[in-house]
Parts: sequence; C-alpha cells; structure tokens
Amino acid sequence: MRLVFLGTPEFAVPSLEAVARAGHEVRAVYTQPDRPKGRGGALAAPPVKEAALRMGLEVRQPARVKKPEVVEELRAEGAEAMVVVGYGQIIPQTILDLPRLGIINVHASLLPKYRGAAPIQWAIANGERVTGVTTMRIDAGLDTGEMLMKRETGIGPEETAVELGARLAGMGAELLVETLEGIEKGTLKGEAQNGAEATLAPILRKEDGRIDWSWEAGKIHNRLRGFQPWPGAYTVFRGQHLQIWRAHPVDEPLEPGRMVWRGRRLLAGCGAGTALEIEEVQMEGRKRMAAAAFANGVHVAENEILG
Repeated sequence: MRLVFLGTPEFAVPSLEAVARAGHEVRAVYTQPDRPKGRGGALAAPPVKEAALRMGLEVRQPARVKKPEVVEELRAEGAEAMVVVGYGQIIPQTILDLPRLGIINVHASLLPKYRGAAPIQWAIANGERVTGVTTMRIDAGLDTGEMLMKRETGIGPEETAVELGARLAGMGAELLVETLEGIEKGTLKGEAQNGAEATLAPILRKEDGRIDWSWEAGKIHNRLRGFQPWPGAYTVFRGQHLQIWRAHPVDEPLEPGRMVWRGRRLLAGCGAGTALEIEEVQMEGRKRMAAAAFANGVHVAENEILG
C-alpha cells in the first residue's frame, strides 16, 4: 500500500519501521522541524527523522502542515492511506480528505478513555491498572474517530511512563500492521466511540508535577511514575526545588509534608496516615543521588517541612 507517514517522537519509530518492514511503500515521512536541545541550544532532529534517514526514506519537516503548498505536496504523493503517530500538529480537513482509505492513527490508550496528548502519563497518574493501544481513523475531533483495533496490557505497580511507553510503542506498531492489512483486504470494520465514556489526557504542565502532601502516598507515587521524565514529581526543600525520582508508599503516620531521617530511611508524611519512603532525589542544580547520600549531605532535621 502507498503510504505517507507523519510522526515525531520515539514512540512513533517502531510504527514507521514496522510498516516499512511489512512491505508498504512509504512515499514520504513528515515530522516536526529540528528543535534546540540542551544547554547549548544546538538543533536536534526528531527521533522519527533519524529513523527515516537511516531507512533511506524522504523526510519533510514543514513548520505548518496545513499550508496550501504542503497540502498540494501531500496530494501529489497519491497515498492510499496516511499514518499518524504522535505527529504534534492538528491535521486539517483538507488533508483528512486526501487518502482514499483514510488517515490511521495509533493512540496509546483504550479509547474512548484518555483522549488527548498524554494518555500514557495520565493513565499511570490516575492509578489505572490496565491500558493499551487503539488504532483509529482520524476525524476532525480530538481522538474521536472510529476505532479499528484494540490491544490491552496491564500496568506494572512500579512501571513508569517511560517504561510503559516503550512497551506500548511496540504493541502499537504490531497493531498498526494488522490494521493496515485488514483495511487493504476490506475485512476491517470501524466502530464508533461512545462519547459518554470518554476521558481526557491533556498536555502536561510543569505545575502538574508539584506534590500536594495532603494526598495519600499512593496517589503521589502514581503521579511520580506517570510524569517521568517531565515534569516529574517535585517539592520545595529549604526554599529550593527538590525533584523526587524514586519512592514508594509506606504506612507510617507522619504529619503531611514532614520529612524525617529514621532508621536509615528518608520518609515524607502524606495524607490519610501514609508516607513516602524516598529512594532517589535531585536538588536544584545538582545530580541525582540516593536518599541516604542526600540525607547525610543536608543533615535532615526532625522538623523539616516540604512544600
């Protein structure tokens, strides 16, 4: 099948590789422009661009895919279908109307749950135990198109968004190949989403990572896992930003926000008589370190209050 692929992040790379490996003709790969990265601000290529160049595919990086000249460029490719995986731009109706077989999307949730930009992160943050991937035909709404195929998987109790994302990327790639095969054969029928069951997974903001110590420890732990690598889970310690990278809930009655070094354990009080045992932290402007090294370095006192 003649395809155009639109994608940007690491999550999309397995899907690009899978459709090419399955024998589909990828006419062009569209991805976001190179962006400054790191302290030096040097331009860095998106992961999909790097993969496409390794594969010898043509890469295009329009700043705005909706521009008339880009639409005409896409029309000229004569693609039977297009594939979108985390592209990062809204696909306008002028492009939705181009391919005869539609535009297929790989979405990292069991739709209609977790529509939006951060489904993996919010599923973990909200304490879900099961998630998955859905292939669907894109329409003009926010992840509202007809569903084609689904595959589900459990979420590990310690699994982070980074780890789950890598697993779902592979699952999504396999499901995409099956979906395209079904579309090509004409055997795959779409299913409308039930909007009444929809939930949202909005784009993450920095403030989503700020810890409210009145929350029960399990909720904080879920957000810590879900919001990696950004914005993470953070608080304020002695007026400075303190990132908490690893921790786990414990039953330890402590005043919410109170931090203590007790029995070689660094504990932070949470709501409902729970606490977090902190395992790894990072002070502002410093490297990540084990909780013991941090506690010994700053000499945690009994009356330390976080937040």
